[in-house]
Formats: sequence, structure tokens, C-alpha cells
Amino acid sequence: MYFFDQFDTEFRNPGGAIKISGKLRLSIKLQRGTVAGAWVLLRADGGESQRIPMKFAGVSGAYDVYTCELTFEKAGLLWYQFLIDTDNAQILVPENGEGFQVTVYEPNSTADWIQGGVIYHIFVDRFRRGGVDYRKPSAVHRDDWGGTPYYLPDENGIVKNDDFFSGDIYGIIEKLTYLQGLGVTCIYLSPVFEAASNHKYDTGDFMKIDPGFGGDEAFEKLCIEAKEVGIRIILDGVFNHVGVDSRYFNKYGNYDAVGAYQSKDSPYYDWFNFLDWPDKYEAWWGIELLPAINERNAAYQDFICGADGVIAHWTKKGVAGWRLDVVDELPDAFLDPLCQAMKRENPDSYIVGEVWEDASNKVAYSSRRRYFQGGQLDSVTNYPIKDAIIAFIKDGDAPRLAAVMDSLCQNYPAPVLHSLMSILGTHDTMRILTVLGSDDFPATKQEMEHFRLDEPQLRNAKQKLRLAAALQFTLPGVPCIYYGDEAGMEGGADPFCRKCYPWGNEDTELIAWYSQLAKLRQDLPALKNGEYILKQATAGIFAFTRGHGEDQILVAVNNSKQDATLEMQGFNYNLLTNEYSDKILINGGEATVFARLPERKESI
Repeated sequence: MYFFDQFDTEFRNPGGAIKISGKLRLSIKLQRGTVAGAWVLLRADGGESQRIPMKFAGVSGAYDVYTCELTFEKAGLLWYQFLIDTDNAQILVPENGEGFQVTVYEPNSTADWIQGGVIYHIFVDRFRRGGVDYRKPSAVHRDDWGGTPYYLPDENGIVKNDDFFSGDIYGIIEKLTYLQGLGVTCIYLSPVFEAASNHKYDTGDFMKIDPGFGGDEAFEKLCIEAKEVGIRIILDGVFNHVGVDSRYFNKYGNYDAVGAYQSKDSPYYDWFNFLDWPDKYEAWWGIELLPAINERNAAYQDFICGADGVIAHWTKKGVAGWRLDVVDELPDAFLDPLCQAMKRENPDSYIVGEVWEDASNKVAYSSRRRYFQGGQLDSVTNYPIKDAIIAFIKDGDAPRLAAVMDSLCQNYPAPVLHSLMSILGTHDTMRILTVLGSDDFPATKQEMEHFRLDEPQLRNAKQKLRLAAALQFTLPGVPCIYYGDEAGMEGGADPFCRKCYPWGNEDTELIAWYSQLAKLRQDLPALKNGEYILKQATAGIFAFTRGHGEDQILVAVNNSKQDATLEMQGFNYNLLTNEYSDKILINGGEATVFARLPERKESI
């Protein structure tokens, strides 16, 4: 009766998100001789549908083609369906659900420098010791670098996260040459502001770098020396909550300030929502160590976003961008001025939000978020592609990976798509090598502490990680390496995914593979913002092209045990082996990248 494919530009042109004032042409094929009329039902988010007539535009085989052209004058989400009148009935396409999504956006002053780069995520306490001689009172200082982090709760049922392996910022500075050689262009630091815990998500003072990490002096030195080798620094912005042991709450009296816990006359009292002062208050996810902030409070907003606020202070110190923790929990009334402050201080800053789902249509706390419609985020963490890559590499589910990529390309503005923080693992997830190596994960943390892949599992996991990393580095977005993944680190859930980097025991073959992939990103403009076109997603093969016009590359991953040959004309040079080839042969369990070269060369 009808034919329509929202991912085919024959039916929806252009594909992807639409800029304000942009035009969208919709076409549908309807069986000839059966149609009395056709309309597009267009509905803005939260609004009523409007009926837009479609016009007969010609014949295609056994079908009549109906089209209409839409223009969008304001940013927002819209959904469309087709209403078809036949001799017998009215047909709605699609019949169920909201319909097909259109994202209309107003472009941000996006940080183009992040596109085509490589991000490296460092959990500072566990990366490298640089010799800072600082001992926190009441904390546990570990001398067994590489030991198992403490994970058992105390007698009150609280996991304190108070054991420190003494990694610091000077240790990162010492390894800038290593990171530069790995192809890193941006370091994303886990929280570095003064805080009681080893993870620092319990901020104690937004205006101070933790002395255990080397303090402000070490951080400023890192920003300067990283810039000299072409690496920028972005920070983890944790603005939804602070620690009970902080200047602002000050439950234990460790700060020379009157905190909200100590007095209702505290300048910070209105930052928090007390249910029964001082001991009952709203806390992040009910964790009493993390009092939740009322982000709508004007004084708090000025403290973070004002002319002399936190954002301005650290931008002047050299910060190039921010990853916003739990951005879903930051209301627009706070996120708007926060992002404005970041762009005001540095129009080139990179603002990426932590979102675990499709962020274009995200609903959080009963509110539709407008991250990409203008004035907010440059991009988000790319958990959907992480899960889809794992499903393909572990289970051969190529259609799922294809569907996720189609959805991201359709729903995300192009600048957002090419700036995605594309991950395979983070401090919140199991190590990717462990995920790929086994399906038999321990159920308890006591069992997880001792879990290791056996030799056959480890060998298999490393081969699979090579394929996963190849996709991570070549699909749209910016690959983010979680420290140590490139070195072959294993680990289950938190805190076993936060162990110390294995200096001296790295997997050098994996490091070489990551470096080779990063070199491709440096050399190939197609991997910066080139168009993605799927070519095959069947029988263990996932293949696609990236590029503009004739400047194309072909990426193919063979997740089967059988060698395969792709029928693709014009691609004649294997960029991973630096060899010409008349055919595209992909060995079982390998990835390849081919280019078109007009004349024969020894290498490029």
C-alpha cells in the first residue's frame, strides 16, 4: 500500500537534524489508483497536530509519489505522521507511537577543536604518583600501588572511599609525552577540586584544587605544559551536590566558614533543602554524604556562573571545557546560565553532558530536555553507541549497531554528532576488557575482587577489544579512552574499574593498536566530521564509509571467524597495512580501513 523510509533521503531530505529556517522535504510512495488524498500530520512537542496537504509529484514504478516541503522557524522537537485517504479507509503511518522525530536546532558556538581528536579520561588518584607529599587526616594512604581499592562498608553501612593511592597531577604531567604519543588531544580529568573522598564527587571547595593532587600550582602547570604539546584540559563539573565535609555544608567543622549545617544564618543555608535542620536534608540519591544543591537559588547560580564565579575562575586558569555530571538533574533554570557562562568566558569551550540515553528527546523528572536546541550543550556522553558496539562485538548484533547509528545521525545535529564523547567504559562501568572477555560475571563484590579472565578468555577479549576500539575511533564522535583500557586493564564494577594504572606491565600491543587508530584520526579529515553511510550490517560484518564527496574512506569490521571480501568499487589502499589491493579482504576477527588513492604510492 505504501513505502516510506525515514533514513533514506529519497523520502526525507535532508536527513538528520534541521537548522532553524531550514527546509525538509517529505515524500511517500502510495499504491497507484488507491489514494484519494494524503497529508502530513505535524505536531510540535506538547502541541496539537496540524494537517499539511501533500501534492502528487509523479510516478515511481507501481507507486504514486506524494510530497510536501516543511520550513521550521523555531528550535524544538516535532513529530510527523502520514494520513492517507483510500477508497475504503484512512491509514495512519506510523500507526502507533508519537511518529517520526524531527530535531530543529539553533547552532551553538561549538568547539570544533574537539572533532577529529582523542579524549583520555583520567581518574587522578589511580593514574600515576608524581611525588606530592600530602596526607589527609583520618584517610587511609596506600603504599601498595595496584592493590584492590577498599569496597566494604563500615559499621554504619557507609563505603567511605577514603583510601588513597596518591596519584596526582604531577604524575599526569610526567606522562604528557606518553599521552601525546598515544594521539591524545584532550584530557578529561575526574573531579579535582578539594574533597574528602578519593573520587572527589563530594566537592569540599570549588575554588581549590585538592592539595593531595598538588593544589592550584600543579593544575596551572598541567594546563600550560599540556597546551605546549597540543593537549587541552576539561574538568568534571559536579554542580548538583557537594560533600557534607565542605565549606558550604561543613558538618564536621573542618572549614573556616559557617556552613549550612552549623547555622541557619550561614550564607550557604539557602543552597540546600532541609527537611528538619540540621540532620535531615535532601541528598543526592539519598546518600547522606552528598547534600543536594538547590540549583535555582540565585546566590548559588551567581557563585558558579557569575563574573567572578567558579566557571570564570577556572577558565582563566586554562580549562578548555567541562563534562557536566548528572546533567539530567540540572534544571534548565541553572543549565542555561551555566552554559552561557562557559561560552562567555571562552566561546571555544567544549560542554559535554553526562546522558546515558538518546539525549535529543530525553525526558528527565517529567521535563523534556532541550540540550541541543541552542544555548546549552555541545554534545553528550555516547552510552548508546557503547552498548551497541558491545552487542555487536559480543553477540554479532550488527542490526542493533546499525539502528543506533541511524537514530543518532537522524536525531542529533551534525555538530553534536561529531563531538560526542564516545566511550567503551568509564569510572561507572566495568572495564571493557572484562566485559568482552566473559559472560560469567560474579554476583557479589567479594567475588568480583578476585575475578580475572583466564588466558584463553584474555586472548579472546584483547582480539575483540581491537575490533571495538576500531569502531569507537572511526564512527562519528570523539573516542574517549578510559585510562588503562589501552594497557589491557581488567576490572568489574566500581571500585574495581578504578584500579591503578599498571606502569611497567602494560600490554604494548594494545597500546600500539590504539596509537595506530589515533594516527588515522590525525591524518584523515573524514574522521573529523565526514558523513557516515552504512554499507553492510550482516553476517558478522559491519561496514560503512566516512567522508565528503569523493574524499571517502571505508571502514569494515569482521566479527566472524571467516574471511570475507566486500564488493566495494574504488577503494584500493589499506591504511592499516599501507598496501594496495585490488579487493577488500577482511580476515576473520579483524578490522580494516581503506582509502581511494588516485596513484600508487609506497605509503601515506
